Amino acid sequence: MRFLTRLSTRLMERYLPDAYIFVILLSLVVFVLSAFTNQAPLNVVDYFGNGFWGLMAFTVQMTMVLLCGSVMAKSPFFKRILISLAKAPKSAGMAIMMVAFLTALACWINWGFGLVLGALIAKEVARQRNDTDYRLLIASAYSGFVIWHGGIAGSIPLSIATAKHPYEAQIGVIPISETLFSTGNLIICVAILICIPILCLLMHPSKEERVIIDPKLLEEAAPEAKPVQMTPAERLEHSRLLNLIIGVLGWIYIISYFVKGGSLNLNIINFIFFFAGIVLHGTPRNFINAVDDSVRAVGPILIQFPFYAAIMAMMVQSGLAANITNAFVSVASEKTFYVLSFLSAGLVNFFIPSGGGQWAVQAPVMIEAVNQMNAMGANIEQAKMAMSIAWGDAWTNMIQPFWALPALAIAGLKARDIMGFCLFTLIVSGLIISGVLYFVF
Repeated sequence: MRFLTRLSTRLMERYLPDAYIFVILLSLVVFVLSAFTNQAPLNVVDYFGNGFWGLMAFTVQMTMVLLCGSVMAKSPFFKRILISLAKAPKSAGMAIMMVAFLTALACWINWGFGLVLGALIAKEVARQRNDTDYRLLIASAYSGFVIWHGGIAGSIPLSIATAKHPYEAQIGVIPISETLFSTGNLIICVAILICIPILCLLMHPSKEERVIIDPKLLEEAAPEAKPVQMTPAERLEHSRLLNLIIGVLGWIYIISYFVKGGSLNLNIINFIFFFAGIVLHGTPRNFINAVDDSVRAVGPILIQFPFYAAIMAMMVQSGLAANITNAFVSVASEKTFYVLSFLSAGLVNFFIPSGGGQWAVQAPVMIEAVNQMNAMGANIEQAKMAMSIAWGDAWTNMIQPFWALPALAIAGLKARDIMGFCLFTLIVSGLIISGVLYFVF
């Protein structure tokens, strides 16, 4: 395992470009492929330009996930929690397994929360220990993300469980008891929670090959000293009362939201992080300083997500995504349908790394395919088909830098630093998911 990991890591470090270069190359590949679908090149250029800002709301949401999560983690209270977690493991191997397990568990609850929490725990472990490979710590945190679409915040199963969803006329409203809490899905989740931490442990390089980061490089800047003689403006900036009032206002809303039956989503996660940061930092000035220190990490998201929006637009409007799906479905049998649906979703996800966006592209083709095969005597369930697509969407995230950007920004690493490890997460999780889809679903 160490030999294979060493080989994979060296190949990625040598040949995988920066995530920004990767998305540019991916854009060019999709442009060329889209032009081969009988589309005029100028039409594909229009798809690219018109779609470039199509993910702006989501881009801001992801920026705030990273920013607010980082600000909250810089508070004294949250630092103590992270330090306690980081000190708990008795060995480097146990630390790696803890990071992978906690991240996977957090991502099962909510992927946005899990992405940030995992990276922060991994970073704190590296700060506390001098025997753990820093690249693998961050890769272990990101590996836990593979479970997200089988968790309670999975966008596809939650969408089809909501009345008046776009495909209600074709498949009805499918309760989460048939998707997220089905036997097959729970088996996949439990298997991943057990196997991925063990895999991460087995990938830990030998002592001679570990990349150990200097803990001093991970130290946070000392908090700004409170002025002895303050102007009226400075008194407001350092006012605990003013900070408490606005913090209480935010938390009253949060409590009211859940009392009224609200569910976890990116907006409420960000709202919680935002107002937790305000309260935990004590004064407006401390909060502002933490924001200033955290804002530098959001640049990659702001620059790269628009390219992915353009890629999605080219894939969808040229018909390329539908062609890929049709190619897989055309060779499927009743026994292999769910596995091939999963594989097709994994391939499409590489170009459209958005669960909701991918479902919008693949759902019309897959729903009709299920109906046609059932008309010929097959017994394929729409709920299981939807979960096959959901798992495919989560699966290839392991080698797609799009979702790794928040974790990489927190860690200060490049995609090439962790993808050699994540490749094996892709392989192992793919075998687990495919096996359950084939033998259990």
